[in-house]
Amino acid sequence: MEDAELKNIWLHYDRKMDEARLLNLQSWALNLQCFHSLQTQKAKSRLDSLLRFKIRAVFLGIGWVLFLGLLLYGNHLRNLYFTVSIGMIMLISVVAILCYIRQIRQIRRIDYSENIVDTQERLSALQLSTVAIARFSWLQLPFYATWFWDKRWIDYGSLNFWLLLFPITLFFFLLAIFLYRNISVKNMNRRWVRALLMAGPEYKSLLQAKKFVAEIEEFKKDVTVDNGQLTVDSGR
Repeated sequence: MEDAELKNIWLHYDRKMDEARLLNLQSWALNLQCFHSLQTQKAKSRLDSLLRFKIRAVFLGIGWVLFLGLLLYGNHLRNLYFTVSIGMIMLISVVAILCYIRQIRQIRRIDYSENIVDTQERLSALQLSTVAIARFSWLQLPFYATWFWDKRWIDYGSLNFWLLLFPITLFFFLLAIFLYRNISVKNMNRRWVRALLMAGPEYKSLLQAKKFVAEIEEFKKDVTVDNGQLTVDSGR
C-alpha cells in the first residue's frame, strides 16, 4: 500500500513537472513573440522613415537634374568647361537617383516575418549600397569648381586662375578621389568616415534598424531551452 502511494505521489510530481515545463516553454515562446514584434516594429519605423527620405530625395533629384538639363540646353555648347562640368554633375546625379529607386524597392521588399538571418542579409546589402552611393556622389565635387572656367584664362595665362582657381580645383579633385577610396564599411572604425556617414539620416536609420533586428537574435541566444528548462545566460 505504501509503495502504491509513493508511486502515485511520484506520478503526480512528474505531471506537475511536465506542466511546469510546458508553462515555461509557452511563456518563453510568448515573450519571444512579443519581443520579436516589438523589435520588428522599431526596425520598420526606422526603415519607413528612411523610405520617406529616399522618396523625397528622388523627387528633389529629378528636379535638380531637370534644372541642370535646362542649363545645358541654354549653354548650347558655347563653354566647353561649363558643358562638361554640368554634364558630369548631371550624370552622377542620375546614377544616384537610379540607386535610390533601387533602394526604395529593396526596403519595400523586406518581409519582417521572414527568417531573421534573411532580414539581416537584406539590411546588410542595403547598408553596402548606401555607402556605395555616398562615396560615388563625392566624385562630382571637383566639377563644382570648374563649371565657370573660361578658355581665355588658360590661353592668356591668368594669374588668378593658375594661382587660385586651379589649385582649389586640384584640391577638390584629390579630395574627391581620397573620399571615394576611403569611405567604406570596413573603414567605419575611422572617426571621420563614421562622422561623414552618420551626418545624414540615411546611414543612422539603417544602423538602428539593423540593431533592432540583431537584438532579436541575441534574445534567442541569451535564453536556451534544454528538456523544457529555460536557462538565461546572464553573461551576455
